[in-house]
Amino acid sequence: MAMIRRLYDNVLGLAGHRHALWALAAIAFIESSVFPIPPDVLMIPMIVARPSRAFLIATLATLASVAGGMLGYYIGWGLMDSVGNPVLEFYGAKGSFDDLARRFNEYGAWAVLIAGVTPFPYKVITIFSGATQLSLPVFVTVSFLARALRFFLIAALLWRFGAPMRDFIERRLGFVFIVFVVVLIGSFYFVRYL
Repeated sequence: MAMIRRLYDNVLGLAGHRHALWALAAIAFIESSVFPIPPDVLMIPMIVARPSRAFLIATLATLASVAGGMLGYYIGWGLMDSVGNPVLEFYGAKGSFDDLARRFNEYGAWAVLIAGVTPFPYKVITIFSGATQLSLPVFVTVSFLARALRFFLIAALLWRFGAPMRDFIERRLGFVFIVFVVVLIGSFYFVRYL
């Protein structure tokens, strides 16, 4: 845990660096496949410091995250034994892989959407998507939508409400996204089966 905290603090420290945008792109890219610290940690202080760049920051985070998700997909597709399994073991998801793999392609787009907007580790789903050979166009499209929803919502809230919104985002936005996804899926289930 101490190692993760040091990583978190190091990532947070990059927000004031003159190359913060490049650091954000790198963090968003590697977080989508192997890195444990989400790009939000860097995005939030960057947007609070320069609200006029909020949507540029969200765009960069979205594009880099989706590109990194494609790396995660490749890890699952071509490097499962050497890279994918150790990453899944680190996040405690290895045991559930076999069961999930059997059902994944039927609901894979939903899994990508959920992982892309909620606090669930997106990297786990990117690797699962490649390992189960979820349609790559479906994966990329849903990843783009999910990551854009997440990052642009954060950017819009900070752009509109500024620093006071930071606490809400850091402490409660993940829960709000989970509730949103549950309501969305529940609505589709209700319409389909009732």
